[in-house]
Amino acid sequence: MPEEEKIVTNEKQTMPALALRGLTIYPQMMVHFDVGREASVKAIEEAMSSNSPIFLVAQKDLRVETPDRGQLFDIGTVSTVRQILRLPGKTIRVMVEGEYRARLLDLVQSEPYLAAQVERVEHPHAYEGKTNSLRAEAAIRQAYELFDRYCELAPKSASAEMLMNIMASEDPGYIADFIAQNVSMRVLDKQAILDELRPVQRLNKINRLLHREVEVLEMEQNIQRRVQENMTQNQKDAFLREQVRVIQEELGEDGDNEIAAYRRQIMEAKLPEEVTNKLLKEVGHLEKQPFGSAEASVLRNYLDVCLELPWTKTSKERASVSAARKVLDADHYGLEKVKERILEFVAVKQLAPDLKGQILCLVGPPGVGKTSIAMSVARALNRKLARISLGGVHDEADIRGHRKTYVGAMPGRIINAVRQAGTRNPLLLLDEIDKLGSDLRGDPSAALLEVLDSEQNSTFRDHFVELPFDLSEVLFITTANTTSTIPKPLLDRMEVIELPSYTDEEKLQIAKTHLLPKQRKRHGLRKSQVKCTDDAIREIIVAYTRESGVRVLERELGALCRKAAMGIVSGEYKQASVTGDNLEHFLGPRKFHPEKNGLESQVGLVNGLAWTAVGGTLLEAEANVVPGSGKVELTGNLGNVMKESARAAFTYIRSRAVQLGVEPNFYKEKDIHVHFPEGAVPKDGPSAGVTITTAMVSALTGIPVRGDVAMTGEVTLRGRVLPIGGLREKSMAALRNGIHTVIIPQDNETDLEEIDPTVRAALQFIPVSHVDQVLANALERPPLAQPEQTGGPVPVMAPETGAPHATIPQA
Repeated sequence: MPEEEKIVTNEKQTMPALALRGLTIYPQMMVHFDVGREASVKAIEEAMSSNSPIFLVAQKDLRVETPDRGQLFDIGTVSTVRQILRLPGKTIRVMVEGEYRARLLDLVQSEPYLAAQVERVEHPHAYEGKTNSLRAEAAIRQAYELFDRYCELAPKSASAEMLMNIMASEDPGYIADFIAQNVSMRVLDKQAILDELRPVQRLNKINRLLHREVEVLEMEQNIQRRVQENMTQNQKDAFLREQVRVIQEELGEDGDNEIAAYRRQIMEAKLPEEVTNKLLKEVGHLEKQPFGSAEASVLRNYLDVCLELPWTKTSKERASVSAARKVLDADHYGLEKVKERILEFVAVKQLAPDLKGQILCLVGPPGVGKTSIAMSVARALNRKLARISLGGVHDEADIRGHRKTYVGAMPGRIINAVRQAGTRNPLLLLDEIDKLGSDLRGDPSAALLEVLDSEQNSTFRDHFVELPFDLSEVLFITTANTTSTIPKPLLDRMEVIELPSYTDEEKLQIAKTHLLPKQRKRHGLRKSQVKCTDDAIREIIVAYTRESGVRVLERELGALCRKAAMGIVSGEYKQASVTGDNLEHFLGPRKFHPEKNGLESQVGLVNGLAWTAVGGTLLEAEANVVPGSGKVELTGNLGNVMKESARAAFTYIRSRAVQLGVEPNFYKEKDIHVHFPEGAVPKDGPSAGVTITTAMVSALTGIPVRGDVAMTGEVTLRGRVLPIGGLREKSMAALRNGIHTVIIPQDNETDLEEIDPTVRAALQFIPVSHVDQVLANALERPPLAQPEQTGGPVPVMAPETGAPHATIPQA
């Protein structure tokens, strides 16, 4: 009969049935298991009492309490109940012996227990005990080998006795059933073995399942071995750490708590993922360091700095134009255009809170309030303020920090300032950015290029922190006295706001509103104890200070308060009333006498105007002519540009000698010496060209220069007057020194709108485009042309002003 042929008896039997959960019973196998369901217990008792077989079939879903026909598999095992053992409760332990395979036809009863109608189904060679097939022999040998390996890998599930049991049999069907009964497999796999009626195919199927199970066990064993090795190493580490902990306790140290505290701080801080991973890694390195090692202290310092940084903390910004206006007006008097620009900036922030990249640079003379304006902006915007002084910084590491491996390493000034502010969106004031230096250790201005670039500073990496920190929310405000020393790439990243010098009237209001009350409070004086009239304050401004800002004025008011405090404490008087008449009693003799400057007209002495980093100043130029060979001597610590201006002026005078009334051969017979007083002070720039030219012409012609006139402008070889800068500061300097008339280049006429109305009303500005117009307005009388060139001395009138001038030659 072919192997595939099956024998199915038509004899149908009805017997008690038991639904098994997670268990499969095979023929010729003795199995014991526990029964707990009431219907199952009654089925066992019925089979035992009636001495009838019972049909054991597995259910598909283990969660079903009362299975129906659809929840049971088709093939089960008809078995005999051998023994029943009652356990505490309603559970019984039963031992059964499988007899043969049977197919479930139908469930004929469900109460009080299941009863099934089944029919026997078996292969004709199922129980012959031996086969002569070579395929069967090969399958049996493979089964021996696989089960032997399984017994080695799972000694608790299989034993050598089981191996001997299957080796004693040559029946492939029995061997397959025995292995399936004693090997841990899934329910579906066990049912698949039960469903297979052909012995050899059943053995091949169990070999495949057993092979997979052996591979799984080998993998589990490898994993377990690695885990065991790791556990062994971890146990060793734990033992060593415990020893270290005991030693630290003896020494008064507590290392474990420190490590745990660091980890807790890192996890509670809710830092970015990259930062968290980096810090946890550093904590792991710290944990492995021996007690007292130098690297441990470096790691502690690094962790402390990183945990203090405000990675996620921000302050709520108040972008309100009205609030900012109140703060700026309360803190500063005047500076209307500067305030207007700051309020425009705040208005943009109010409309576009996420706008980034605006970096302001406040440029102006010392003492005009650059730093205090930045502080007012921080207060108006409700941002934390951190100030960084860049004056004298010449090392790139001051900006970017040092690597933490260096001895004494620390973060750069930028990260330190952010840490000091405590928020990631502070206002950082970079003070004196024009005074950055550079040497062999790098250029700090180059390091600032990334800091002040909104496209790059969102991932700024300090060398010490080694992690990207977002600076895009930081508001940067820089201050400088001049933009000339700021590198162009750095200046290009900033929006320049110029703060002009204060007028005397503005200084008066600032002194009354801010400086005097501040000094009274600082020196412990009440308002009633020190009274200062407006005339006294004006006298202090004129006679005791010469500055663009109010810093010296504040010091003088402090000296006045100290003198008043001394008189009150000594009982000399109860109240100090300061007026213009008794001012010298408090401050001593007057330091400056500006009313005397420029009142006398002198030959060869011209009032020039210059711009410096501290504001405008009056720069006198003296020229003298002596017999000689045509030399031009320049003294007064002059720079190359001023020397070139003097040579250009000399050449122009030579080319116009006849028209200017100068002897044509003066450059052969006379030497000219031009000197700028205060020779210790370096001087440079092209704007002294008209001053030098006027001084030379006055000295050569003997015509005095008007003492109440000051001038500024660059001169070319053709006598054209070119525009200059710093007109506002220069005009204030002229007013402070008693000048009445200021000669300026024609192209600077539009700059008069920037000058304070008080200064504009007090001074007469004369725009000129040629040196002849300068001479016509600066000399007391017009120069006379030489008779041999014109037929007699003839003064020529300048058409622009109605004053005498020399004729401009046509090209």
